[in-house]
Amino acid sequence: MSTLTEPAKPTGHPEPPVPVATASGYRASRTLPLRVELARQLKRRRTLVMGAILGALPFVLAIAFAIGGEPGDGGEGGNRINLMDTATASGTNFAAVNLFVSAGFLLVVPVALFCGDTVASEASWASLRYLLAAPVPRARLLWSKLVVGLGLSLAAMVLLPVVALLVGTAAYGWGPLEIPTGGALDAGTAAQRLVVIVGYVFVSQLVTAGLAFWLSTKTDAPLGAVGGAVGLTIVGNVLDAVTALGDWRDFLPAHWQFAWADAIQPTPEYSGMIQGTAVSVTYAVVLFALAFRGFAHKDVVS
Repeated sequence: MSTLTEPAKPTGHPEPPVPVATASGYRASRTLPLRVELARQLKRRRTLVMGAILGALPFVLAIAFAIGGEPGDGGEGGNRINLMDTATASGTNFAAVNLFVSAGFLLVVPVALFCGDTVASEASWASLRYLLAAPVPRARLLWSKLVVGLGLSLAAMVLLPVVALLVGTAAYGWGPLEIPTGGALDAGTAAQRLVVIVGYVFVSQLVTAGLAFWLSTKTDAPLGAVGGAVGLTIVGNVLDAVTALGDWRDFLPAHWQFAWADAIQPTPEYSGMIQGTAVSVTYAVVLFALAFRGFAHKDVVS
């Protein structure tokens, strides 16, 4: 005779989780090292092209001044005094002018490119899931790509004034930075102020970096992430031009993008730069957090 056995009664205690075996020596923090990601990004054509464009801009401006004469000559609105009028006064003036003409839009492009193309490009190549299966933890992958993207963005902002300073010094000599409204800063002080300006321009572009990086985790189209970040940055600039918004413009990062001009005065004023830094960092932290949070739960199929 066969005997029936009663099913085991639940004890009320959940079964302990089965430990997942990992390879010997595996450390999540060692996956996708920064040097590996940096080497990969430096070899890409878009990095080389962007570096060439930024490095060529000072030469283009120097040639334009050589062909067209002194800046401000023969132009409309000759009674207006601006930084462009002193572009050929010295190498430091020339470097400041290069930052002035590029900070509004040109420097937005490399930031959006380096931070917006980084994750979306892996998805478009159908290599993102293979990176995650390596296994590279999602947070580690985003961290490596974000650090390298921001590092390349900073390098782009350093490259432009350094090349401009060399070109300007060769063309116009090493001398004090002449202030359009009167006075001058000696060359040593001017160089220090330029370092502060580059740092502030980088911080002010963190909002674009955050937008691009967040969009990069949401789409498989790199151009969509890059173009979306550039487009939203332009929208911010347009809104800042609407004076009817009044004090609401203080909450727009674009409102503070040229606050660095206060640093090239005989007595520098940093209040605007401090407010701009606070606004930019706040937006950037929120956008980076959204990128990490969303990607942690994203169904990666490409």
